[in-house]
Amino acid sequence: MPQRHLTERPRRGPADPRAAGASPIPRQGGALARREGPAASGIVERPASATSEQTSQEAPGLYIISVAARMLEMHPQTLRKYERFGLVSPARTGGMLRLYSERDIQRLRLIKHWVDELGMNLAGVEFALGVFNQIAETHDRLAGLEMERRLDHLAAQMLQELRGLLGSLLPGPMEP
Repeated sequence: MPQRHLTERPRRGPADPRAAGASPIPRQGGALARREGPAASGIVERPASATSEQTSQEAPGLYIISVAARMLEMHPQTLRKYERFGLVSPARTGGMLRLYSERDIQRLRLIKHWVDELGMNLAGVEFALGVFNQIAETHDRLAGLEMERRLDHLAAQMLQELRGLLGSLLPGPMEP
């Protein structure tokens, strides 16, 4: 057998699946393949920070850090840095792999735009995300108040209709 230099990589032949660029991790459309059930997936939720809240309807994680970095055209170390700063909080697997959700990817795209296009520093990004979150919370509260107002109006209409029906069925005036 010919001797190789210690830094030389082994050669891969056509029979080796890695020679064609195949990944040892099964993926579907760039995302991790999923198994059914929380125990089977090995996904462990990290508590979300105030700047990155996840809803219960959202999938806990879809993309490992290398896939997310490729999608965003960022270095994986940049994603780790943003996590250290608390700008994003990806879910973790039992083996502590970061799993980025679609919401995390959208948030990172916004951060990338602010940093690359607007020249914002990370303190500015943190402040802007805080304002962004406050606006979203206010919008949600206003939508909830509007819904309550509509429900109150419908309840008053129904009460008025019931009084009218009872008034037509019973003799004499109805008192509220």
